[in-house]
Amino acid sequence: MATNGIHPLEALMRERIVVLDGAMGTMIQGYKLSEADYRGERFRDWQGKDLKGSLELLNLIQPQVIGEIHSDYLKAGADIIETNTFSGTTIGLHDFLFQGEPKTGRKDQEFFQRVVDDAVLRALVHEINFEAAKIARHAADRATNETGQLRFVGGSMGPLPVAGSISPDVNDPAFRAVSFDQLRQTYFDQAKALLEGGVDLLIVETIFDTLNGKAALFAIADAFAETGRSVPLMVSSAMTQYAPRRQRCSSCAIAIAQCLAPGCDGALPPGSIPSLRVVPMRGPKSSSKWASSFFSSARSPGYQYSRWQLSHA
Repeated sequence: MATNGIHPLEALMRERIVVLDGAMGTMIQGYKLSEADYRGERFRDWQGKDLKGSLELLNLIQPQVIGEIHSDYLKAGADIIETNTFSGTTIGLHDFLFQGEPKTGRKDQEFFQRVVDDAVLRALVHEINFEAAKIARHAADRATNETGQLRFVGGSMGPLPVAGSISPDVNDPAFRAVSFDQLRQTYFDQAKALLEGGVDLLIVETIFDTLNGKAALFAIADAFAETGRSVPLMVSSAMTQYAPRRQRCSSCAIAIAQCLAPGCDGALPPGSIPSLRVVPMRGPKSSSKWASSFFSSARSPGYQYSRWQLSHA
């Protein structure tokens, strides 16, 4: 496919709808893995919290499971598969892998500074993201070779369990558990490892706090400079028009206007999706206008995330 100097993914988006894969977590649940399966030999004697449910750890312990899921999505027609790194940050994994405790009784900025600075945790997070990218890269390249159709790897950078602009304590609205610099550092470690692992693009997804999203974008710029690699960027935001303590569409749109493809997911129940008018966006390096079709996940038993369909506007 002739790209005329633009990224192959952008060239493909000029030709047709591009399809992302589906949920990773629900697919993993189908394997019914036990605590021992999550520990493997490497973490057999782990003395911390139970590891069952730490999906990103499977990139190291059960890589064949993750590879099979990627391959299934590729066989189903996905053009882009996402790495199994939705919560693959030091802050995102601290509940499983950081054994320190908050000194004040609640998790505050002092606590999260220890989390993002922990050398052992940072090294493990780097390995998790690097290997996740390699697993997805292998599956995508194999599918490309078998079908002659380009497949892409998106580095998944999901939300954090803390927010930079919202207090977790309604009785202390001025309290902030985490600082912007801590958010930036935790996302930088993830982005750098994903880039080093060979992803084709980065996907900042399901961001529920605009300040967190901005920290991720700053971190990605830092990682581009550090690694010498720049890749396309997609941003997906979870937003609602109803909850006053969550971001609204307008604030998020301003924050992500320069990415290749914006989208939203997972925030609105059936029957309450507002009428969203897709606004053409102009990126800093391209005169092309792009838009994404918006979907919302159904809030029901067996709740799963929808994905975007991306196309030329």
